[in-house]
Amino acid sequence: MKTTLIGAVLGAAIAFPAFAQDVANGEKEFRKCKACHMIQSPAGEDIVKGGKVGPNLYGVVGRAAGSVEGYKYSDALLELKDSGEVWTEADLAAYMTDPNKFVQEKTCDQSARTKMTFKLNKNQADVAAYLASVAPAAQ
Repeated sequence: MKTTLIGAVLGAAIAFPAFAQDVANGEKEFRKCKACHMIQSPAGEDIVKGGKVGPNLYGVVGRAAGSVEGYKYSDALLELKDSGEVWTEADLAAYMTDPNKFVQEKTCDQSARTKMTFKLNKNQADVAAYLASVAPAAQ
C-alpha cells in the first residue's frame, strides 16, 4: 500500500508540469492576436503594439467582459457584462477556441455572436497565461 501511494504521488509530480501553462509560448502565440489586439497600459506604454480592431487586452484576466471604455462590443458580450461575467484564464482559453460557441453557451442563446471571427486552435491556455502575466497585479 505504501509503495503504491508513493508511486502515485511521484507519478503525479512528474506528470503535473505537462499540464502547466507556458507563458513564453503564450507570448509567442499572441503574435497571431496582435493583428487585431494590442496590450497597452493605462499610462500608454505599449507592451505589445497591435491592431485596434479588437479591444486592448491589458488586464483582461479579472476584468468584466465587454468593459473596455470606447470599444463597441457585440450585444452578446454586453449581455455577459450585464450578467457580471469576469474573464478568467479558463474562460479566455475557451473563448479563443470558439468565440461564438462560448457566448452561446454562456448566454443560453444559440443566435448570440461576437465580432471575433478568429479561432485559436492550439495553445489557448498558454495565451491566457501570457495575458494574465501582463496584468496589473502580475507586474
